[in-house]
Amino acid sequence: MLEHCAHARFVWNLACEQHLHWRPGRASAPGYTEQSRQLTEARKEFAWPAAGSQTVQQQALRDFAQAVANFFAGTHRRPTWRKAGFHEGFRIVGRRGAHWDVRRLSRKVGAVWVPKVGWVRFRWSRRIPETVKSFRVKRDRAGRWHVCFAVIPPAIDGPGTDAIVGVDRGVAVSAALSTGELLTVPGLRDSETGRLRRLQRRLARATRGSNRRMQVKTAIAWLKARETDRRKDWVEKTSTDLARRFDLIRLEDLKIGAMVRSARGTIAAPGVNVRAKAGLNHSIHAAGWGQLAARLGQKAADRVEKIHPAYTSQTCHACGHRAADNRESQAVFRCRACGHTDHADVNAARNIAAGRAVTARGALQPLGGAMNREPQPVPSYV
Repeated sequence: MLEHCAHARFVWNLACEQHLHWRPGRASAPGYTEQSRQLTEARKEFAWPAAGSQTVQQQALRDFAQAVANFFAGTHRRPTWRKAGFHEGFRIVGRRGAHWDVRRLSRKVGAVWVPKVGWVRFRWSRRIPETVKSFRVKRDRAGRWHVCFAVIPPAIDGPGTDAIVGVDRGVAVSAALSTGELLTVPGLRDSETGRLRRLQRRLARATRGSNRRMQVKTAIAWLKARETDRRKDWVEKTSTDLARRFDLIRLEDLKIGAMVRSARGTIAAPGVNVRAKAGLNHSIHAAGWGQLAARLGQKAADRVEKIHPAYTSQTCHACGHRAADNRESQAVFRCRACGHTDHADVNAARNIAAGRAVTARGALQPLGGAMNREPQPVPSYV
């Protein structure tokens, strides 16, 4: 299967190189049909690609053609190079029973047929519908193999009670709900964090290209994979719980890509507080902001609203007074006008649940014509 991964990556990179050679005025880069013909000729001339599966290699070309089409459609970024050790995987598409097959061996074990490999056992985690037409085999940086069947699960139905919840995403508290709940992504334990630091120091002293360095990198990858698995598990459980409990879910419309942009700058204009900004970017990624919003959009597609985040953390939910001094610290919110005290993130989540933005003048305004199903507090200064 590692050979399949290498063949798929090699074919992808060759197709990427062909497209990078294109310049205005030159002939168009070859499409899938021409690249497939070139692949057939290469398999006749060279033994290494001929030893692999033509199904895997041609599917890599189809995936690249689809990626290019998505780029020109404006929905995705331009396809780039794939790196050994990082992009390890391949996809099988075709009619079940002809190119591949899957069967259940026991309650927790199944087997899938991989071309030129045979039956590969895997842990059976959920039912596989008969309508599945493709699957992907991939290997993560910790050396673990995964098989993913392409299935679009149905959306989760709401409770039908017109319940509304606001979700404020943060770093110290991953998700604060307007109901008062504070949810935090489970990360590495203290012992695991200490071991990670020791391994990173050992990695800095190891000789590049040595077996010892590879062993240390694998141990670090296992700890990182454990952290990633816990974050994904938290995102899945939290998004499912919110989709089942509430009919309308309101989130801040955060531009996460712009928020985690590096502050390094250039040689002529170097950045300021680069290490602090890098730490903040890591904390944002570790909190799973983007994953939570994406999974909520998939599980409750028509029941998620994006609210502009302006001044939601500085505005009192009880009286509507806005001031930077209202937020005394990361966790404490105390209104200077009415004395209302609350957790700062919960207060922001309740402003988000109300479906309102705050203008620069401090006026509470409804967002984008979105229907507000909760009574609106009247500002004391109106």
